[in-house]
Amino acid sequence: MGMVWPFGLSTGDKVCLGRVLVVDDEESIRSLLRIMLTQAGYDVEEAEDGGKAVEVLNSGDNPLMVDVIICDIRMPRINGVEAITYFRTQYPSLPVIVLTGYHDEQLAYSLLKQGVVEHLEKPAERDQILASVAQAIANRRISFYP
Repeated sequence: MGMVWPFGLSTGDKVCLGRVLVVDDEESIRSLLRIMLTQAGYDVEEAEDGGKAVEVLNSGDNPLMVDVIICDIRMPRINGVEAITYFRTQYPSLPVIVLTGYHDEQLAYSLLKQGVVEHLEKPAERDQILASVAQAIANRRISFYP
C-alpha cells in the first residue's frame, strides 16, 4: 500500500482516515483530543499556540500534510483568531474547526463568516467532535474533485 494523498496514509493493515492538527494551550485538552482522534483512526499533530501551529504547517519537506485543524481561541503568543486569519489566508482549502471554552456568539458568527466550518464549545461531546472532523474532511475531498 502507499500514500493516499491528501486524505491519509495506508501503513499495512492500519489505514489513516486523515491528519488533524490540534491547536490548544491546554496540554490536557490536546492529550484528550489526540487519544480520541487516534482511536478513531486519525493521525494527530499538536501545537500549543497559533505560532507553533504555523511552524507545524510549514515544516518538513512537504508542508501542509494536514486535512483539518481544530483550534482553540484564547491562547498565549498567537491566539486562535490571529492563527485562523493566517490559516484562512494562506491555506483557504484547509478546514478549521473552533473548539473553545468561551461562549461568544459575535465571535462565532464572525469566524463562520471567515470560513471556519464549525464552532464547538468545550466540553464538546466525543461524537460531535468526530462527526465535525469527518464532515470537514469529506467536504474537503468534494472540493478537490468537483
